[in-house]
Amino acid sequence: MGLTFEKVWAMFQETDRQIKKTELELKEMSREFDRRSKETDRKISNLGSRIGDLVEQLIVPNILGKFNALGYEFGKVAPNVRYSDSEGRYVAEVDLLLENGDTALALEVKTNLTVADVKEHIKRMETLRLYAGWHRDKRKLLGAVAGAIASAGAKAFAIKQGFFVLEQSGDTVKISVPDGFKPREW
Repeated sequence: MGLTFEKVWAMFQETDRQIKKTELELKEMSREFDRRSKETDRKISNLGSRIGDLVEQLIVPNILGKFNALGYEFGKVAPNVRYSDSEGRYVAEVDLLLENGDTALALEVKTNLTVADVKEHIKRMETLRLYAGWHRDKRKLLGAVAGAIASAGAKAFAIKQGFFVLEQSGDTVKISVPDGFKPREW
């Protein structure tokens, strides 16, 4: 009994059924892959945030004392300060804000400080100066950057831009203040 039209037709139908089954399995695998990818992205994001929190906690202890030793007399430090406009839209965020009656210092903390981070903080400082102007805040506005790791290039660039640079030094944090350094006021 050779091939008949009915047998060939049945083979085509079986092949079509198998293709549809495989397509469904691939779609399910794709959905599962997407779900797992999103979960992995969420976990990595949370880990990055936790590392950032850890770096901030390394910086915060005695931060007021360190700047007050430089003559600033800051009496207040606030973490994660968000600025919004009159309609509640996000304007900027500062990792740490140190304040006294005459001066405010905005500190950006990074796990690995780069030149790009310093450039971003310059933009942030310009935005904060505008924000302060809108609210008739005439205080001096200073900037600082900190990193658990900071390349020599990032550190040099930050100092050149007038930022204080906080860096890990043994089991504490030190503020780099080179001879002749004058912090920029925004």
